Amino acid sequence: MPGLDLYRAKRDFSRTAEPSGTGRARRTKAVGGAFVVHKHAARRLHYDLRLEQDGVLWSWAVTKGPSLDPGEKRLAVHVEDHPLDYGGFEGMIPKGQYGGGAVIVWDEGRWMPEADPAKGLAKGHLSFTLEGHKLHGAWHLVRLKPRRGETRDNWLLIKVRDQAAREDGDILADEPASVASGRTVEDVEAGRAASTRPIAAKPPAGKTKPPAGKAKPRPARPTRRAASDPLPGFVEPCLARLKPAPGEGAGWLHEVKFDGYRIEARIDRGKVVLLTRTGLDWTARFGAGLAKALSALPCETTLLDGEIVVMNEAGISSFAALQQALSEERAAGFVYFAFDLLHLDGRDLRPDPLIARKERLKDLLAAADAGQLRYSEDFSEPGQVMLKHACRLGLEGIISKRADAPYRSGRGGDWLKSKCTLNQEFVIAGYVPSKVAGRGLRSLVVGYYEDGELKPAGRVGTGFSAKTIGQLRARLDVLRTAGSALAGAAAREKGVVWVRPELVAEVEFRSWTAGKILRQAAFKGLREDKPAREIVVERAGDHPTESRKKGPEKRAGQQVPARAKAPETKVVLSNPDKVLWPDTGLTKSGLLGYYQSVWPQMRAHVLDRPLSLLRAPSGIDKQTFFQKHASPGMHEAIATVKDPKDGEDLLFIRDFDGLAALVQLGVVEIHVWGSTKDSIEKPDQVIFDLDPDPGVSAERVREAAFLVRDRLADLGFSSFAKTSGGKGFHVVMPLAPQAEWPEVKSFAHDFAEALEQSDPKSYTATLSKSARKGKIFIDYLRNGRGATAIAPFSTRARPGSAVAMPVPWQAVEKGIGPADYQVGSDLLKAILKAAPWRDFRAAAKPLRRK
Repeated sequence: MPGLDLYRAKRDFSRTAEPSGTGRARRTKAVGGAFVVHKHAARRLHYDLRLEQDGVLWSWAVTKGPSLDPGEKRLAVHVEDHPLDYGGFEGMIPKGQYGGGAVIVWDEGRWMPEADPAKGLAKGHLSFTLEGHKLHGAWHLVRLKPRRGETRDNWLLIKVRDQAAREDGDILADEPASVASGRTVEDVEAGRAASTRPIAAKPPAGKTKPPAGKAKPRPARPTRRAASDPLPGFVEPCLARLKPAPGEGAGWLHEVKFDGYRIEARIDRGKVVLLTRTGLDWTARFGAGLAKALSALPCETTLLDGEIVVMNEAGISSFAALQQALSEERAAGFVYFAFDLLHLDGRDLRPDPLIARKERLKDLLAAADAGQLRYSEDFSEPGQVMLKHACRLGLEGIISKRADAPYRSGRGGDWLKSKCTLNQEFVIAGYVPSKVAGRGLRSLVVGYYEDGELKPAGRVGTGFSAKTIGQLRARLDVLRTAGSALAGAAAREKGVVWVRPELVAEVEFRSWTAGKILRQAAFKGLREDKPAREIVVERAGDHPTESRKKGPEKRAGQQVPARAKAPETKVVLSNPDKVLWPDTGLTKSGLLGYYQSVWPQMRAHVLDRPLSLLRAPSGIDKQTFFQKHASPGMHEAIATVKDPKDGEDLLFIRDFDGLAALVQLGVVEIHVWGSTKDSIEKPDQVIFDLDPDPGVSAERVREAAFLVRDRLADLGFSSFAKTSGGKGFHVVMPLAPQAEWPEVKSFAHDFAEALEQSDPKSYTATLSKSARKGKIFIDYLRNGRGATAIAPFSTRARPGSAVAMPVPWQAVEKGIGPADYQVGSDLLKAILKAAPWRDFRAAAKPLRRK
């Protein structure tokens, strides 16, 4: 059995009791069979999932063990095949042998794949059902795309959201013992005999016997179901948020953004209905050919999500061409690009990860008429690379989608759209007739809704063909009215023919003026799938379905952009012209002015947090000292709170007056705890400080930052970049404050140690200087109780008046250095406009570490 050669090569069977697998293995054509989960207390505790197939046990090392919570994606490393008789192995592997430590049979039962498992393994996606003592229902194993230099075959083990799923509790903690012997791994290590209490019998195929004393589990979904989930009549679509940059990291897929009509295709036993994004039936508008092609798909019932387009001569979707085809009532030329699969033959697929839904969709469309039905390909290249290619090809932009996300209706954060040019919908409020005979109109007067009023957005004067002008004029003249629907002075413009605000135009434009008027606007076509009352200004990072208020607005989980009014303070600086940075001449008043400029974005990261302060009353070239506790004579704007552990007075600030009081004290660096004073035992962030040994290049430090970001993304966490203002970068992971300090520090330690083990020549998790030579120290120690890290936007007591600056990942890609941002620099001002951490708090997730 050559498939077991690697297994045997790793073991000395004269020393270990593990089965050698030399017996004759039974090979059958049947798919599925036995499964076992071993709990393995080797150097690190982990769980091994093993699936019987082709006479061996396919095996994955699940580092944190399986979870019944569909929101928990567990890393599973594909390892060598094991012999079938390994499924019953339980005992001690001697120290010094491969995988030395205690092993128990934590669960066992039957597994049933949904399709050909060999093909699924090759493609990197297995869907299957487990019927065990502890694990039940439907599951996915999904291969992660390998990174450059990656040697491990990494997958994700994901529980499907079905009747066997649980979002509360912890099956690993609730059921720690073997289903074969009743022993725990600690019992095996101590040499204790098997339990004398009754042990659950191995469940036969198709049945599940629950562990003794436990309630019978709810039935799992069978692999093939007969219409157990009804076909929905219509599903509100998942919508993308406009962002200035694409999603980045291994957790995102990228697709071309089409310029057409969003359409759901509902197929019920050959009957096809095409529904707009608002649920209107537009089947007849696209001719019989498209419906016929959809009805020929190899399924009884399905619900597809996609976009209908018309391609121009360059092979690019064109909304103008689509509008022309519809106005001429053509019956051909329409192409349906399907990019999601919501339902198939009695199964609701919306709870499944996107990558799993797309695999099924690709299979469904494999034999479809490519002239009318096409699969929307996805790409795993970096988002910025994809966007550049899309813009170079003349496309509208790209859509970035979270690979592991279920299908959620509405505009959440799972889908992001990044555009090459600005374009959106506007309400037509009127038109200016042309003075040229036969032309019909010179421009459209357009607007958008804000707080219930139709606000003016200026005029659109290009993009019309002679035929389009005639069609537009005919439709607008039917809507003519005596007065304007626009608010304010725009309603009194002369020479405008006003119309009822019922038609919606898609407009491409260069930019907005300071007065919120369109620049270089061109007409692309009418949108008949969107009601006029829903048209609001769409800005990158905003929620487009919400009306906008004047001035900056703080939304949940976001910081106010830097254009907000500078804060005022009652604190009076003594000696405001005192120079604190001699090399740059930055004074105390200059420092206060800098903090006023960044306060709208800084405040969320420093308010109500215990502080540690570096003071330099006479300047950074003179004596400096740290201060963590209150002292006599401090300004009243600097508040204190008792540390519940030792009773010491911890410092914190409530508002900008508090920050101004710190400047008055000569504070040149502000360091913050990873928790707030009101939830002091539960941190809300994890910080990895990448500290390079002298001589390590900045490029290597940037590569380390990307590695940390991508590994965190593999675990389901978002992370944000910050320059340290010194030698390295900080990678900061927002947390929902649920886990306490010991658990968070343990996570950070294990994560740093795993990075060291992945490349010990480049990284170290050891503090000592001797261990750092030529390496980057992954400093996890800032995640302990009482430890602090430099606050975002804080200055550093270093020459050049550098700043610890939150930056977008694109800036790191472009080669910025850890100390490139200084007070007053143009580079810093440009980053402030981007507000790169505005979604920091909204991205927080609980640790839930097992």
